[in-house]
Amino acid sequence: MKFLAVSLHSHRQTRQWMSGCGWRYPWLVGLLLSGAAMAQDQRQLVTLPPPAQEVLRQEMLDNLLVINEILTLVGGGKLKDAGNLAEQKLGLSAQGKHRDKPFDARPGPHMPTAMHALAIDGHRAASEFAQAAQTGNRERTMALLPNLTSACVSCHFSYRSR
Repeated sequence: MKFLAVSLHSHRQTRQWMSGCGWRYPWLVGLLLSGAAMAQDQRQLVTLPPPAQEVLRQEMLDNLLVINEILTLVGGGKLKDAGNLAEQKLGLSAQGKHRDKPFDARPGPHMPTAMHALAIDGHRAASEFAQAAQTGNRERTMALLPNLTSACVSCHFSYRSR
């Protein structure tokens, strides 16, 4: 009950403030909120040409689908299928899929060196996982499974494109 009373009191204070100045100066509220959000995001901003940014965004979405499918296959005991998919879509075999695009639509050349190295590490990890999964060695496959997303997590934790 004490929590509810504190929440209601807090809510009333916020409403009073908003009616006092927030609604009269909506730009101030927006400025304060955007400034706080920007101050908290310490990741390095990577500026890519718009076509490269869109290609990278779509690739990341596609990778999420592939990782989900790999997890489904591993969960269903279909290790060889998971390995084949990992190599084909995420592994070293998947590198260079944007070579045929115009230079401004290719993310790799526009990335900082360390960011590009993380991407290559991700391809290597996927290939290592794929090799283990293709042998049917469940223990090794499960041990390497978290590596599929380690480079993703590191990159998204360190960099942002907007």
